[in-house]
Amino acid sequence: MATLRTSKPGDTVRVAKITGSGAVKRRIMDMGVTRGAELTVRKIAPLGDPIEITVRGYELSLRRADAELIEVE
Repeated sequence: MATLRTSKPGDTVRVAKITGSGAVKRRIMDMGVTRGAELTVRKIAPLGDPIEITVRGYELSLRRADAELIEVE
């Protein structure tokens, strides 16, 4: 399955699953990235880290490692 990390700027995707566990998964979910949420990839930094997305009407920057934990469809 594709992850948020593999998405390109301009893509709009829906969260299918968050594969992390414990504190990392809880932190991602607390930021509004939950199953079924629609995400739009706005920008990716030149070296690939961080990734800026729009979720629930606000901009959020995620580390590449965190984006790898978010499976999208």
